[in-house]
Amino acid sequence: MSSDGERRSGPRRLGPTEDERLLSVPHPGERRRDFISSDPWRVLRIMGEFVEGFDTLAGVHSGVTFFGSARTKPDDANYRAATETARRFAEAGFSIITGGGPGIMEAANRGAREGGGPSIGLNIELPFEQGTNEYVETPMHFRYFFVRKMMFVKYSIGFVVFPGGYGTFDEMFEALTLIQTGKIKHFPVVLFGTAYWRGLIDWLRTTAAAERKIDPGDLDIFQLTDDPAVAVDVVMRAREQLFALQSDPMAGPSVDGLF
Repeated sequence: MSSDGERRSGPRRLGPTEDERLLSVPHPGERRRDFISSDPWRVLRIMGEFVEGFDTLAGVHSGVTFFGSARTKPDDANYRAATETARRFAEAGFSIITGGGPGIMEAANRGAREGGGPSIGLNIELPFEQGTNEYVETPMHFRYFFVRKMMFVKYSIGFVVFPGGYGTFDEMFEALTLIQTGKIKHFPVVLFGTAYWRGLIDWLRTTAAAERKIDPGDLDIFQLTDDPAVAVDVVMRAREQLFALQSDPMAGPSVDGLF
């Protein structure tokens, strides 16, 4: 579930979402041929979402995706910080990508507009209504979370993660797993909000790493900050490394096995 999935207000949809249909299992009384006939055809819709995403976002360069709670209000300090951080990224030539919804997503798209950069919102079908925020210039709407999540990674060179809930954690840990397993390289993950993230980081260090569930070096694959300038600097340095590797024919690809 992605960060905008944290919002639970708003009217409920009538009927299940496409993700729910895809993940459902046949009931004992359901005829096997009825169940089999639906999923193979659904593959075409999934393929169509991939094609549309690749086509729409093909021109995105130096994308940075912002994640965080959809519940964050405009008078919240994190909203203001996300707007400022996104504005700085936009002024530095980055494209801003979000989940397209309210809260931190809206703040980042707003900062992109203020900084004169591309403002992209990748929205998702949810069990409740969620519109695209007014600051998105390039909107897309997905039925399937996994297609949308692929677009976040494929068209970004880094993630900036503001305080959020389950959906934010999902996106953050998926990126950290891809980095840890070498699927994506030179991909910075910036956790914004020292006070919010400190408890989780302490637990990772004193419990997960101490019990060797992760390596101590795995704690170095993300950066923690409260400063928009630091967030931009971390991603800019990673972009320089990535571009240097891409210009070196002996360096090999920077993405291994993801696409």
